[in-house]
Amino acid sequence: MTGKEAEYIQDAILNGKLSGDGAYTKKCHEWFEAQFSASKALLTTSCTHALEMAAILAGIKEGDEVIMPSYTFVSTANAFVLRGARIVFVDVRPDTMNMDEKLIEQSITSRTKAIVPVHYAGVSCNMDVIMSIAAKYNLCVIEDAAQGVMSTYQGKYLGTIGHFGCYSFHETKNYNCGEGGALIINDESYIERAEIIREKGTDRSRFFRGQVDKYSWVDMGSSYLPSEINAAFLYAQLEHAEQINNYRLDCWSAYYQGLKALEEKGHLSLPFIPDDCVHNAHMFYIKTANLEVRTRLIDYLKEQGIHSVFHYVPLHSADAGRQFGEMAGEDRYTTTESERLLRLPLYYGLKLDEISKVVQTIQSFYQKE
Repeated sequence: MTGKEAEYIQDAILNGKLSGDGAYTKKCHEWFEAQFSASKALLTTSCTHALEMAAILAGIKEGDEVIMPSYTFVSTANAFVLRGARIVFVDVRPDTMNMDEKLIEQSITSRTKAIVPVHYAGVSCNMDVIMSIAAKYNLCVIEDAAQGVMSTYQGKYLGTIGHFGCYSFHETKNYNCGEGGALIINDESYIERAEIIREKGTDRSRFFRGQVDKYSWVDMGSSYLPSEINAAFLYAQLEHAEQINNYRLDCWSAYYQGLKALEEKGHLSLPFIPDDCVHNAHMFYIKTANLEVRTRLIDYLKEQGIHSVFHYVPLHSADAGRQFGEMAGEDRYTTTESERLLRLPLYYGLKLDEISKVVQTIQSFYQKE
């Protein structure tokens, strides 16, 4: 909480309009478009819904193939499965846990329609290579930047590089409104249809701009607008975006410096940030030697009152993953690296002495190993 969330929610109530696209929704749209130089930003009820909108806009249909990492949340795949696509999973890079850009081209077939890079932990994929491949094969690029708000790649904000970008404002994210998301549209030719899809397939947005004298059903769509209460809460967070970002980066750096000696001794691995990436400290994770060590460390931290968690179970190994997709090539790193990864507490308001306690507890664990 930054302090003005309740005040803005109360103001939204007094404004007398709680359905979507009110004053606070517009403030959020303007903030993203100005801050990120985005062609168009549209708030959605979740990042899942932003991805679903992107799938419709990209023309994904039955029999198409969509390339993405297996190490991601189910929403990344579901958005395209709902359109009838087959998911083609590619292995990750062990250094960033992002999709290995060197494996994308060999996974392309005549049915491939889109590439979905997932910027894990707010650290960018190699977007130069991905955009080059997409241009070569005329593919759509949909950035799953759920974790990447405020992160950049070569000076460009994540979500503004591909054809579409998708953000999450779930309560676990750096900036939140409980449940929420946004679709960033970087090709202006898609803006009008995006507005229609978001408004249940109607041209209601054109009506409110005075472009038509009544609105009607003109395309497929759904109800993707968040309420003004969510938008009011989110805007209070966006006003403090730099402050939140800097605070989280300080926490991230404290972890990194505190655990560096353990990495140098070969006990664990720390996150890697490529030179052309600026991250947003969405999470701090370590990698243990293997699954067994990670399990023991989780239990040890829990005994000391510290909550630590692993992350995704690779989608290609799940029942639905096998039904709706398949791994392209070898699973060299996805499973083994996912079994090593452990996330440590990191949130706005976390104290440096609490980080020191986590660091000291991990050091104590390895002294016993």
